[in-house]
Amino acid sequence: MQRLHFALQLAVLVALGFAQVSTEEVNIVHYQPEQVHLAFGETVLDIVVTWNTRDNTNESICEFGIDGLQQRAKAAQMPTKFVDGGAKKATQYIHRVTLSHLKPNTTYLYHCGSELGWSATYWFRTRFDHGDWSPSLAIYGDMGVVNAASLPALQRETQRGLYDAIIHVGDFAYDMDSQNGEVGDEFMRQVETIAAYVPYMVCVGNHEEKYNFSNYRARFNMPGNTDSLWYSFNLGPVHFVSFSTEVYYFLSYGFKLLTKQFEWLERDLAEANLPENRAKRPWIITYGHRPMYCSDDKEYDCNADLETYIRQGLPMLKWFGLEDLFFKHGVDVEIFAHEHFYTRLWPIYNFKVYNGSAEAPYTNPKAPIQIITGSAGCSEEREPFSHALPAWNAFHSNDYGYTRLKAHNGTHLHFEQVSDDQDGAIVDSFWVIKDKHGSYPPPSQ
Repeated sequence: MQRLHFALQLAVLVALGFAQVSTEEVNIVHYQPEQVHLAFGETVLDIVVTWNTRDNTNESICEFGIDGLQQRAKAAQMPTKFVDGGAKKATQYIHRVTLSHLKPNTTYLYHCGSELGWSATYWFRTRFDHGDWSPSLAIYGDMGVVNAASLPALQRETQRGLYDAIIHVGDFAYDMDSQNGEVGDEFMRQVETIAAYVPYMVCVGNHEEKYNFSNYRARFNMPGNTDSLWYSFNLGPVHFVSFSTEVYYFLSYGFKLLTKQFEWLERDLAEANLPENRAKRPWIITYGHRPMYCSDDKEYDCNADLETYIRQGLPMLKWFGLEDLFFKHGVDVEIFAHEHFYTRLWPIYNFKVYNGSAEAPYTNPKAPIQIITGSAGCSEEREPFSHALPAWNAFHSNDYGYTRLKAHNGTHLHFEQVSDDQDGAIVDSFWVIKDKHGSYPPPSQ
């Protein structure tokens, strides 16, 4: 009633000329940090903090410390201006600060921003830069803003300290560029409750393609200087290798990206296989978005003539195939997404199963093990499996969910598949055991 009375008084004053209502547009500035997320830098004791502001603050600062915010790190470069490719040409500024040479196994508090505005205070825990510890990770792909089924459980478990890192295997937001980039902004706000607390390691998917992957390249900052398209990092006894499957499909952006990635993969895997390096990090795990094998009926994904670029190489020429490369260098596990379900494959090479033994297929397997984990939830919902499943399909589920990995040591990995449909029930669980790592024996003909 008081509001109505005030409104009537104002209307009378305006009518009599004693008051004016401004029609000028208010110039609102946005200096507050948002979309805060972490990544590993060149080592696990270097943490890269990334955030966005709508307007340019001309500086990027992180204040951090163990018992308080006593230390300060400032970016040497100015914030990066990012202009979305949509009709609105929406602009924001992306800030990056690296916290270097941190103490191992230590919890740090931090906030980020500038003298014009600061974020909330977050925390993260460093681990060790050697291989003698047991990291735990959550791994998934294909999570959007709408129907992000796994997000609540991942938020809760991250806050409880269950994970040392997250790996998102491509396809974010659905899509980051949608609505002039606003969908991407909303996605980054939603995952802030995960990514501001543990390194959020990513690879690119087909849904990031718009404007030459510009939203993905701008928003994420992975190790190396490759626009986060391919990189590697070490965590405990594992050497992780991230790569882009999309360089095989969007050749309109340049053939050179494909050749550069393949040459880099050859060098990185060769270095990881040096005796002194394989002794420190016995496990090699790769992750890329589109799988080499899948078991659904989508013709454009699983037709044997179409979905072989990554596995065999480009059509006709058979150049730059990854299955031979990964087999040659003794990759232990290959993780993919793209299909909106979970599949565990038997150890496989060239469509043939190479189990360690009939009784213990994942003990000393004779080929890499592949996992598809693309069921974290998105607007495209689930995908059905083929009526006739292939022989290499060991287990499958199209429950919404995500994968957990614990690298216990140099000989034992443990995987679990968590079902969101079944309130966190474990629907698949298996060990990978290896007494020796390296090249596989020549495949049988």
